Amino acid sequence: MTAISGTARTAPPVSPADLPRLQRRVSSVLIASQMLGGVGVPISIALAPVLATEVSGTEALSGFASTAAVIGTAAVSLPLAALMTARGRRPGLVLGYGIGALGAGLVVLAATIKNFPLLMLGMAAFGAASSANLQARFAAADLAAPDRRARAVSLVVWASTLGAVLGPNLSAPAGRSFAGTSIPQTAGPFVWAGAVFVLTGTVLALFLRPDPLLTARELAPPAEQAKGGRSLRAGFAAVRASPRARLALVTVAVSHTAMVSIMVMTPVDLGHHGATLELVGLVISGHIAGMFAFSPVMGWLADRVGRLAVIGLAAGLLSVAALLAGTAGPSHAQSAVGLFLLGLGWSAGMVSGSALLTDSVPQSARAAVQGLSDLTMNTCAGVGGAAAGLVMSHAGYGWLNAIGAALLLPMAALALFTARRHPAAPAPAAAAPSS
Repeated sequence: MTAISGTARTAPPVSPADLPRLQRRVSSVLIASQMLGGVGVPISIALAPVLATEVSGTEALSGFASTAAVIGTAAVSLPLAALMTARGRRPGLVLGYGIGALGAGLVVLAATIKNFPLLMLGMAAFGAASSANLQARFAAADLAAPDRRARAVSLVVWASTLGAVLGPNLSAPAGRSFAGTSIPQTAGPFVWAGAVFVLTGTVLALFLRPDPLLTARELAPPAEQAKGGRSLRAGFAAVRASPRARLALVTVAVSHTAMVSIMVMTPVDLGHHGATLELVGLVISGHIAGMFAFSPVMGWLADRVGRLAVIGLAAGLLSVAALLAGTAGPSHAQSAVGLFLLGLGWSAGMVSGSALLTDSVPQSARAAVQGLSDLTMNTCAGVGGAAAGLVMSHAGYGWLNAIGAALLLPMAALALFTARRHPAAPAPAAAAPSS
């Protein structure tokens, strides 16, 4: 991995007395961007398999569109992190949404001319917007006081609730808005998504000022600034040097992989037991509510009782979720409870893991480490989602849930080991006073 050369532009000086106000401003801008960007991704991704079938002419390739988007999300994580490491959060987030908008345009063109390879390229670029959405949670933590860092992360995660719930329901009207034009209705949502990404990038470019990452670096104590370097290589070194950073990386990756692997096959299992499409939609909506709506609670817990305790809670919730979902059979109510707890466990793991990761590495290496975390998380989830179909077809939904629960054992064991061998995290630099 080649180190990024050069140094970041110095952030404008900020008085410590102004930090609470600045943190509130940063959080407000990021929440607004998450609400916008969070609508753009699901408004179109719901119809991606249908569009792939139409363009390719076969259902056998329908899953490739979503897979390409996941690959794109993972692939741009490190490049965006490298840009943020060198230049700050704002350029990286704006570029991510810009690439996503370009991808949406390529998808529409591919659908119009029936070109499947171009569709895959467009979907991969479209995934960059998801990467920007994910990395925004770390921007919220840049200026947060250490004892409020998890809550800052959780509020940005919570802001995704609007898009996650509203986006899929806008797919049909977005498609109908292009009826009678040369653009296929299944591609119509991507036009709207591209426009939303442009708007989101514009909001960030105009209002995410001063840059939170550059400001946090300026305000960090000299000893903290001197640790490590501002490169991807330094980010890898920081993870290797910190047991807590390794635990955080494992927590985020395992929580996300277990959730995705079980969730993607749940509609299939519900269909095997006679569930209607309306019921499937309700179960998935409950799952999404568990993922996002309660994230502020998880952030509050992570700040009050500790990151490791909430990581343990995540392992417990995900394990119970796998048990309930995997043994539900024809009990749709049990499936619904299991999927809700699956989302709740994901929220606990994502919020506590993200906060612990930020706590555990030097300020100079944080952006690179956070990009590495998102790369690992999305790569593992992509493999897990693809493998889930094979497990489902050969062994069944119950075994899929058993394997998902088994993935949690190394995470729980590492958390216990870390709690015993490294009971106190290094005191993180106080970027801002508690507000």
